[in-house]
Amino acid sequence: MSAARNDDPIHDEAMPLLDHLIELRRRLMWSLATFGVCFALCYHFAGDIYLFLAQPLGDVMRRNGEEPHLIYTALYEAFFTYLKVALFGAGFLSFPMVAIQLWMFIAPGLYRSEKRAFAPFLVATPLLFLSGAALAYYFIFPVAWKFFLSFQTSGGPGGVQIELQAKVSEYLSLVMKLIMAFGVSFELPVVLTLLARAGIVTSGQLRRFRRYAIVGTFVAAAVLTPPDMFSQIGLAVCLILLYEISIISTRFVEPEKTAEAD
Repeated sequence: MSAARNDDPIHDEAMPLLDHLIELRRRLMWSLATFGVCFALCYHFAGDIYLFLAQPLGDVMRRNGEEPHLIYTALYEAFFTYLKVALFGAGFLSFPMVAIQLWMFIAPGLYRSEKRAFAPFLVATPLLFLSGAALAYYFIFPVAWKFFLSFQTSGGPGGVQIELQAKVSEYLSLVMKLIMAFGVSFELPVVLTLLARAGIVTSGQLRRFRRYAIVGTFVAAAVLTPPDMFSQIGLAVCLILLYEISIISTRFVEPEKTAEAD
């Protein structure tokens, strides 16, 4: 083991605890400064960002012959909604810098082979999250909003009209929940592949637990998404496909002895 590690050195120098804390503080300051700049930028364009998030609902309402509109019932509701939009957008924009600072803090303590192993995951993580968020925005939102708007009724003569009066804060909460649900769910291959790399799980184990994983995906989809079958089935199908992809990816990274044993 020692001979193998000599061929795979750690390019780091011994540092006292205080120096490590100073280095950590510097990385945190860079991350917080980046988040602050991104928050200010996103708050300045909070209205435009919110309109972008509300566009799928507006498109469905226009196709139904309705005038797109959202309401707020408290004086401070729109202001706090824009704050949430800015925080949400700042998290998206600042993540690459935060990930880079985290990597720069831990990389000196890793072996060269470990750096090569972890580097692809740093690239795959934001790409997979954006893929999940894009799937929710461009495919799930239009179908789900059309389903929910179908419960409106004109009432007819002597009847009672049922009309959607969506609040800006509630709509944003629903959109953020769906984007986060799909984005985080798309990180499943990264998580399982890292666990396989560490020797905690194997591709053989994932194959054996496939039936339980399928049941778990539908349970997770029911918890994470609104109570409509389109978003629930959409998320569940995506999770099943990602689980199958994870089985393939873990096969390539799991230790050789473990792979042979399975």
